[in-house]
Amino acid sequence: MGEYLQAATKKYLLRYGGDAFPNVFTHAKGSKIRDTSGREIIDFTSGQMCATIGHNHPEIIKAINQAGERAYHMFSGMIPDVVAKLAQELAQNWMPNNLNRSLFLSTGSESTEAALRLAKIYTGGYEVIALGGSWHGVTGAAASVSYASDRHGYGPTVPGTFILPEPNSYRPYIEAGSEEAEADAALDLGLKMFDMQSRGAPAAIIVEPVISAGGVLVPPKSFFKRLRKEADKRGMLLIFDEAQTAFGRIGARTAAEYFDATPDILCASKTLGGGLPLAATITNDEIEQTAHERGFTFYTSHVSDPLPATVGLAVLETLQREQLLQAAQTKGTFLRELLIGLQQKYDVIGDVRGLGMLMGVELVKDRTSKQPNHELGALTTKRCFELGLSMNIRRRAERGSVWRIAPPLTISENELEQGVSIMDQAIGESLNALARP
Repeated sequence: MGEYLQAATKKYLLRYGGDAFPNVFTHAKGSKIRDTSGREIIDFTSGQMCATIGHNHPEIIKAINQAGERAYHMFSGMIPDVVAKLAQELAQNWMPNNLNRSLFLSTGSESTEAALRLAKIYTGGYEVIALGGSWHGVTGAAASVSYASDRHGYGPTVPGTFILPEPNSYRPYIEAGSEEAEADAALDLGLKMFDMQSRGAPAAIIVEPVISAGGVLVPPKSFFKRLRKEADKRGMLLIFDEAQTAFGRIGARTAAEYFDATPDILCASKTLGGGLPLAATITNDEIEQTAHERGFTFYTSHVSDPLPATVGLAVLETLQREQLLQAAQTKGTFLRELLIGLQQKYDVIGDVRGLGMLMGVELVKDRTSKQPNHELGALTTKRCFELGLSMNIRRRAERGSVWRIAPPLTISENELEQGVSIMDQAIGESLNALARP
């Protein structure tokens, strides 16, 4: 059956990029996935960084059944009761300060599009700044401000997009003596370039608080306080894309809370739906009111759908009941210690970085040159999968060879040890293979 279905995937599916596995998969439960051969694989990516409370958590299954008894979908203008409940829960218990107005959508790309439309109609401008290494989606405006990869071959992007050099303490663009000074120097240069190019129509600065697709880069806290001031100075809204950082992944309710910097708009997606398609664009009363008065629209076929909202409530309740924010902190510390142990064993691990249960491990040829070791990255990732561990590797010539590690928050310490043990074996075997003549 597995070979038959694998042949079907090759014959009937349109290939859409990214990693492709030589298997067809059938089940996912907790921290493991299973293929048609019955083999279980530890999942160090939470699916697509989404299943923070584990695959097929009983509370998610329960929520889906509840929605099946009531409603999966309604007309966009009819607000289901669970959507109102979810909006209230976010405003009262999860979002920073005055971010209390939510728009519920299906994907992270949509949440980015809605945020940029809000910023443009509110400010009257159209110019948007984003960080290098960022990833905000694949749709029109979202793709325009995504600089991590996949920009070639699609023609012109939405006009008015600009790039800032991202803070990168491991490979700073400008050597300045400290992480904070280097981040400031890069920001100064990027903003000077923007100011020279601007047509006088600034709208927004959009950032991932942890730049995941760019190699799990964690800017210093001072960077976001400075960014807040620079956005205000130019009359721009500050947008945090927290697709991967909100709702516990980094051990806090949001990265805005962790970095003590409140954006004007916060985009959430992956971690809110726990594996189902649910996203949100969240802003404050004043922006919502002004945008509404100016005719803001963003109605889609699945805006405010009751099924994903029911699941979103279940995810938030589970995070609180099972104390998974605290678990992300303690397990994140445990995972970091395991990874640093690997770094001490292998000189090809140049850096271990991240927050909570979102970690990056950078593979290099040597720690002096810091040259990315793409060949080793490819070999080890392939070997990890063969040994029973699924992991994501970023292999970009300009951004290094970085494992992105983001297991479910419900994973056990034993499973974390098993996964890192597989990484250890894969590195050792791959280094031996590369050393052979």
